[in-house]
Amino acid sequence: MDHSMSLTQHIQAPPEKVWSVITDIPGSAATLSGVDSVQLLTDGPYSEGTRWKETRKMFGKAETVEMWVAEAEPGRSTTVKAEQGGADYTTRFSLSPRDGGTDLTLTFGAEVIKPTAASKIMMLLFGRMGMAATRKALTKDLMEIAAKAESLS
Repeated sequence: MDHSMSLTQHIQAPPEKVWSVITDIPGSAATLSGVDSVQLLTDGPYSEGTRWKETRKMFGKAETVEMWVAEAEPGRSTTVKAEQGGADYTTRFSLSPRDGGTDLTLTFGAEVIKPTAASKIMMLLFGRMGMAATRKALTKDLMEIAAKAESLS
């Protein structure tokens, strides 16, 4: 069972400013109100293989997930992966210059990799609700990334 969505936010800032915001992992807790804390697990600049633990509040409780950069094309796109509770999560950011700014498209996907009877029932029951909550959180993330990138211009 696969769940995915795609959201686009136009940002009045050039792609390099937007890139600097989405790849500032240590600063993401300051930029994104949904992120409580970030703990870097690797050293060096943002690149393929960069790993960190991110703590977010979801449904009123804090969840910590280990995330890593699966792909990075500086200034153009990056893919971040995470696994939790038998599900594989993929978040892809794509940047396209438009009208002197940037269209930032976030594509999020969740796929159950080790489906159990319980996880199938949970996805049926909470899949829609979970995706609605995820859409709301990701829309807010995009607005906050836009505000931060625009403040840098």
